[in-house]
Amino acid sequence: MFNNSHELIGPRSKGENAQAETLSAAAEIFKALGDVTRLRILDVLERREMKVQEIAAALGMTQSAISHQLGTLRTLRIVKARREGRSTFYSIDDGHVKQLFDLCVEHVAHG
Repeated sequence: MFNNSHELIGPRSKGENAQAETLSAAAEIFKALGDVTRLRILDVLERREMKVQEIAAALGMTQSAISHQLGTLRTLRIVKARREGRSTFYSIDDGHVKQLFDLCVEHVAHG
């Protein structure tokens, strides 16, 4: 019998490895979007770019909690930051993220 699963399917090609890495990165994004606070942040950022203080006030949360969540979202390129003087403004990173968010909300509302 086979001693490991690689013997069952054979070695991965470079393309398969790249696809596996892409799917792993996609899974990380879905994990991040599995948090209701992060989704609430995206909901308010969908309307306009905002500073941490504005997001915190809109969600009734502390600036520290919002900053922590924004750090995760920035790492995954779900949101981006823009500096203007001493202020930092956050917005949804690009149209792909907005589309993913909108489709998910639409899917739930449709059900």
